[in-house]
Amino acid sequence: MIPSYFFAHGAPSIVLEQNAYTAFIQEFAASITKPKAIVLFSAHWEQSMQTISAVDTYRTIYDFSGFQDELYQITYPANGERSLSEQILSLFAKHGIQSVLDEERGLDHGAWAVLKLIYPDADVPVVALSVNRYLTNEQQYQIGKALSELREQDVLIIGSGGTVHNLRKLNWQTEGIDEWAESFDNWLQNKLETWDVNALFNYRELAPYAEEAVPTNEHFIPLLLAMGTGDGNRQAKLLHRSYQFGNLSLSCWQFN
Repeated sequence: MIPSYFFAHGAPSIVLEQNAYTAFIQEFAASITKPKAIVLFSAHWEQSMQTISAVDTYRTIYDFSGFQDELYQITYPANGERSLSEQILSLFAKHGIQSVLDEERGLDHGAWAVLKLIYPDADVPVVALSVNRYLTNEQQYQIGKALSELREQDVLIIGSGGTVHNLRKLNWQTEGIDEWAESFDNWLQNKLETWDVNALFNYRELAPYAEEAVPTNEHFIPLLLAMGTGDGNRQAKLLHRSYQFGNLSLSCWQFN
């Protein structure tokens, strides 16, 4: 059974960078069995109803501005997997989760920036899934849990977002780590490793510096989605954590 993973995707330019985190991601594929397909929740695809991509081949969405020209030349023409999209539709229905298929949308940078580093040849089929910031944290977890059986079919499930992701507080001049960001991530690490879902579902009230770390929740949601897929064994492992710009957390979590 393939574990599920959460990857922070940082800034879109991460796909061009050379640092400890990008080196980790580039080496990641060698650490797992090559999956038959990838199911990915991106923080940058928000829908009021759970939406499942069902395209033949993805176009690349450049959902950002002001970055280096080279970034806009990158493409990630992964294929979809219609049968898997329809299976996910059925799984959601089985668990009382309303969902629809989308046959148009391409891959946003929350998806392709990470996938380009893991599988640069775009040779693994992808099914992209949306997020909904207005659901409860427990509902997010349950959406992930509904997909857990896909892991037994050599499907790699990824949540792409960020744990500490506050663009207004970025410090472009420092190489240090802001104490508040590390404090939040340390709290989060403890609750994930002990699988304290009650604390995690109420992180806004319980975690230190939650408002600073998670000013809006769309980047945090993919962590709960990925975690939910591991509800059977409830084992979480931090594989990497580093920071950019003082407090932009670049982390990878594994859920077994």
